[in-house]
Amino acid sequence: MRAILFPGQGAQFVGMGKDFFDQSQAAREVFEKANEALGISLSELCFDGPKEKLSETDICQPAILTTSAAIVAALEERGVCRREEFDVAAGLSLGEYTALWFAGALDLEDAIRLVRVRGQGMQAASDAAPSGMASMIGAKPEAVQALCEKYGQGEVLRPANYLAPGNIAISGAKEALDRAVAGAKGEGIRRAIPLDVAGAFHSPLMEPGVPRLQEALEQIDRKPLRIPVYSNVTAKPHEEAGVRDHLVEQVTSPVRWEDSMQALLQAGVTEFWEPGPGTVLTGLMAKIQRDSVRQSVARYEDLEGLATEEGTG
Repeated sequence: MRAILFPGQGAQFVGMGKDFFDQSQAAREVFEKANEALGISLSELCFDGPKEKLSETDICQPAILTTSAAIVAALEERGVCRREEFDVAAGLSLGEYTALWFAGALDLEDAIRLVRVRGQGMQAASDAAPSGMASMIGAKPEAVQALCEKYGQGEVLRPANYLAPGNIAISGAKEALDRAVAGAKGEGIRRAIPLDVAGAFHSPLMEPGVPRLQEALEQIDRKPLRIPVYSNVTAKPHEEAGVRDHLVEQVTSPVRWEDSMQALLQAGVTEFWEPGPGTVLTGLMAKIQRDSVRQSVARYEDLEGLATEEGTG
């Protein structure tokens, strides 16, 4: 079985997608649709930055989704990785929207507009209260939970992303997060690394951003899923009736990525593809299951050597 995985915020880099835009008509059309859907030149921000603008939550999220979709379009144009060859899809945080697009549940323009609204809500929630995230390296889940309980001291401090063995991110109010980072080594955690993000994503501090997303989701004409898409919230395939609710819940709930990948392995998936900027997800999969087959496609040159429709390469 083959799974397709889509990255989330943090995978962006200035210049992402430009080589696909320059060399693939199908990829170019994806960027042009994104520009029109948002009424801004998203492609220029992806290609030329500046980095600070590209990293803003409401720009970064549609930019990553669009780049991932453009790479998929280029792969399909070359006869590589046809959609019918994938059995299941998943995406990390905003990448779940890309997975839902890939699975046929969302039109491209709707998916792009949704993650823009999502990003705007998360940015507004971040601006409302000083907060952030930090990565806990070499930590077990129970140690991270204990750390949050000890250093929260009445403020929000929660596990936010269960990414891979020994790789868990926490979210919280700034002072609580600072206390946890300073005290992590004394609690048996090898390293604590503050993350360059706007706020405490996947925590209750994102609650102010929920109503805007909920309203936008209610206005979308969602279609049936063509293949299963795994939910970040449950680490199980979405049920048709629960997609909207889980996408809303995802904003304030921990991302259960490692559990999702373990579930895919247990379901019989042996091959994992990551079309999108960066190689974060295939890197995480190497830690979760070292002998899994992994293929990332972040730059056009990555297409070289992949099988094409004519069987070359």
